[in-house]
Parts: sequence; C-alpha cells; structure tokens
Amino acid sequence: MITTTDLTKVYRTRDREVTAIDGVSLHVDPGEVYGVIGRSGAGKSSLIRCVNLLERPSSGTVTVDGTDLTALAGRGPRAGKELRRARTRIGMVFQHFNLLSSRTVQGNVELPLEILGLTRRARAAKALELLDLVGLAEKSRAYPAQLSGGQKQRVGIARALAGDPKVLLSDEATSALDPETTRSVLRLLRDLNQQLGLTVLLITHEMDVVKSVCDSAALMREGRLVESGKVSDLLATPGSELAAELFPLAGAASGAGRTVVDVTFHGESAGRPVISGLARTHDTDVSILAAAMDTVGGRQVGRMRVELSGTGADADRAIGYLRDQGLTVEVHDPRTAPSADLADAAPGAADLVKE
Repeated sequence: MITTTDLTKVYRTRDREVTAIDGVSLHVDPGEVYGVIGRSGAGKSSLIRCVNLLERPSSGTVTVDGTDLTALAGRGPRAGKELRRARTRIGMVFQHFNLLSSRTVQGNVELPLEILGLTRRARAAKALELLDLVGLAEKSRAYPAQLSGGQKQRVGIARALAGDPKVLLSDEATSALDPETTRSVLRLLRDLNQQLGLTVLLITHEMDVVKSVCDSAALMREGRLVESGKVSDLLATPGSELAAELFPLAGAASGAGRTVVDVTFHGESAGRPVISGLARTHDTDVSILAAAMDTVGGRQVGRMRVELSGTGADADRAIGYLRDQGLTVEVHDPRTAPSADLADAAPGAADLVKE
C-alpha cells in the first residue's frame, strides 16, 4: 500500500545542508498498522511528510496505493491537480490537532468536504457520521476551546477520514496527550484500522505505542532505517535493537562461573513454566535478574534476563533446553551498554529538521 524507494530529503541553507532522510526504503502492507520509531532528529516527521509530498523528496520515489506520487509532483512549488486528487486518498493526523478555533467541531470536519465540493447537506451528513464513528456525535456544535486534548485529537481523526482515505498517516498523534487518553486514541486507531480496512503509518518516540497497536515497526536513526519488520518477528530475532527497546532489561552476573542470558517468550511458550522446568531438568540454579511482560498484537510477550549457574558445556546444555522450548535466547555480553530510552533521549540532528 505504501512503498518508498531510496528516499532522500536534504534541507539546504546558504552555508550548509542537512540530510534528514538518507536512502530510506520502506514497505507497508495493505491493512497494516506500521510504526516508525526513533529519537528526536531521526527524520521521522520528514519521512511521513514526504509520504504525502507535503515535503518534496530530494530523490527517490513514493508510491501509495499503486500511484507514484513523486511522478505527479511536477517542478513547481504548488501541488498540481493530479497530486491533489491522489492526496484525497491519504488522511493525516497531526500532533497539535490544527483545528480552526472559529469553527465548530462539525465545521472543522466539514472543511475538507467543502474543498472536495460536496453540498451543504452532504457535508453535514458525512461530518455527523464521522463524528459518531469517533465517539463525538454529541460535541458537533461545540468549539475546539471547549474540548479536551483527547477530544480534539478525535476531531482531527474524523477530519482526516472525511475523504474516505485508504491510508491514514499519524504524526506523533498521541505525544501531547496523557497516558489514559493516549490509550483511548490508540484503541480508536486500531478500531478504525479493522472496521474500515485502513492502512495506518504512524511515527512516534513512544515504545508503548508500538506495543499497543503496531503490526510492523521500523527503527530510524540519523535519517536511516536501521531495522524493520513484523513486530512478532523482531521479538524472535536475536540481537534485535527494537526488541531490546520494547522490553529493556538490566542486570549482570553476580560472580565468576555464571552465565547471563536474555530469554524472549512468545507464542505458546509465554504460558509454560519453562524456567522451573529448566531448573529441574538440568539441576541448574536459575536467578531472575529482570523481567518484562506485556501484550503485543493481542498476544502475551515477555523478555527475561536470567543468571545460570555454570559456564561452558553446562551453560550450553541449559541454553539448548530453552531453545528447544521455542524461546529466543541470547547470551548477554556485559561489555554492551544498555541502549538509552528513546523517549528520554536528547534531541539530535539540526535545527532545519522539524521533529
């Protein structure tokens, strides 16, 4: 549904240039919720704005629903008729809502319908239908100043759906909301994805967003995609940076003659007493140093850091047992520093790159 090929975006001023997107190739399947995560300055916002050509890529191509948008862009600063028509199939939800304070909730949802040339009666009917879909039918005559942050974002989502898009882009849609409201908006996005068959591409710096709603995800750093794939596959991939970020673990060996391993539980293994089975089968002392469990994509998934008594062949037998139970096992390297939490990372990149 969405494909970018070798996409590059360079911002230029008189004395310097900054590469915000550096050769990004990305593919989002139809009906999928795909999350792009990274620190501030990683190029996430530039990427999503290039997908609907609000930002013109410096090179590369963007294809949405079989249409090469970059071929429609032309050379002028303004979007041509064909590009504007193609954009009607792409809805976008912004971080700061971008509602018109002088219009009612219904009036804000009707705005893109006016641009599309619908009659007043058709606009009103469509707007009320969309407000009911996002749970705000009773707020149609209210003004943005009378709404909470979560309600404003729901209006923004209803407005993004006005043109019956096949693709919905979300630019940090929940970063200005409190945790409870964030969960509510994410549930709405997932419901819309399932009810309407929407393909959703969202960017975020919050790992909980990926865990809550994403089928696939990509980690972006300094304008490049460093890792991407199905979330379930990434969790089962040894050495996955995204898996480590989704379930961060801490803890080191308590002394010599011990081995520390990171174990990922997923699928049926998440419900079995694997650790106690290991201790009994191999007469091995097992200490749990850290653990994190959550629901990802409707399935229980967890990661655990455990310390095994013994090294060498003894540790290899224990690790082999865990792998035979369907777990992903990585031997922890104490020299590897834990990665910084994305949400707490300091901003990077340059002033030119708006994140």
